[in-house]
Amino acid sequence: MYVKGDLASYQHTIYQAKWWTRGDEPGTDQWGPWEAKGDNPTPPDNGDKPGDGDKPKPGDGYVIPLSQLKAREAKLTDTDLMRNVKASIATLDNELVEKIAPGNASNPANVKRLESIISNNDWDFLFPKRAKEYTYTNFLKAIGKFPAFCGDYDDGRDADAICRKSLATMFAHFTQETGAHEAYMDVPEWRQGLHYVREMGWTEDKRGGYNAECSPDTWQGKTWPCGKFADGQYKSYFGRGAKQLSYNYNYGPFSEAMFGTVRTLLDNPEKVADTWLNLASAVFFYVYPQPPKPSMFHVINGTWQPNAHDKEGGLVHGFGVTTQIINGGVECGAPTEHRQSQNRINYYKQFTQYLKVPIADDEVLGCANMKRFDTKGSGALNIYWEQDWSWDPNTPSGKSYKCKLVNYQTPFSAFKQGDYVKCIEHFFDDVVIDPKS
Repeated sequence: MYVKGDLASYQHTIYQAKWWTRGDEPGTDQWGPWEAKGDNPTPPDNGDKPGDGDKPKPGDGYVIPLSQLKAREAKLTDTDLMRNVKASIATLDNELVEKIAPGNASNPANVKRLESIISNNDWDFLFPKRAKEYTYTNFLKAIGKFPAFCGDYDDGRDADAICRKSLATMFAHFTQETGAHEAYMDVPEWRQGLHYVREMGWTEDKRGGYNAECSPDTWQGKTWPCGKFADGQYKSYFGRGAKQLSYNYNYGPFSEAMFGTVRTLLDNPEKVADTWLNLASAVFFYVYPQPPKPSMFHVINGTWQPNAHDKEGGLVHGFGVTTQIINGGVECGAPTEHRQSQNRINYYKQFTQYLKVPIADDEVLGCANMKRFDTKGSGALNIYWEQDWSWDPNTPSGKSYKCKLVNYQTPFSAFKQGDYVKCIEHFFDDVVIDPKS
């Protein structure tokens, strides 16, 4: 889903949305919602991560000191919002995550706080109809992977209260996304969450779904090359886990955040269903922003403060704006509350009551009449590197030899160390980077 002003890359061309659109193919209708803005070269087709294996080129290339590139990267990312986001998405080493267990004295501080709020018995009570893969231990590991979740604050914010509200918010969305939603069950709907660990109708050996972007003709397929079965067919990246993670362009970034390589989960997507990643994928979605949207975590802990433009669109603190973040294109903006949004509200009220989370009288719980986030909002953060096409009269060729931050997905992320240099190497084939200066 795209809103007016959003940019997207499609078949080597950058397009800008003229109005809200979903499912419309750019370049097929001059009267349609997309306007071509310029060329976008594709990443290398060697199946590796962009920039891997690139080396300085001999000859008379344009020489740039590595220190200069690092200084520019630091300048472009030197904002309070970028620092806050990076702190929120920091992760714990997997060797330490694997040692997390209920009651373990060496558990990280945020896990100990979690255990003091949600015990194993609480987990069993709240999710009695869950799939067997959603264990309490997996839940602790998923939270432990992200130290900021249920972590401490040094500015006076109440860490316990924020942790409880984060859990109530997350659990309500769990129940809508993966709940049984069956009236015949012997427990109420709000306690039927985490019933599904794999998308209904899908098994691990099923072919031919959620892998259209695996083609090496697409930049997604080159950036996040899909795993294959023994017969050479691409694996299917259907919904798995509490967030129902789907598509290789989501499995790849999640894999890199968890393991430092895209290959782990592109080759073994079943891990998102069978291991602690089934819940970590949902925590990942909770703490990561989706430009121009802030993260749900920053909404709940108060880091996100709506500006005047946000407020004009009804984007204010409360549970309702988290629904806008997770599925606003479907559930939000109508004159009356969407049925699914109302489900989330009902579940949230039940979880907040159980977790002793007060709901303020003025908290906006729904998202009816709420506009979508856009680039004028206070939470809009450009997190991807793209070629800077500007003209620089001080270089021999006039090229900028720079990359810039954009709000649409590219292979190069500001959250990944070294990606700015990779962006430069990829887009400027005559550049020579001097590592000694």
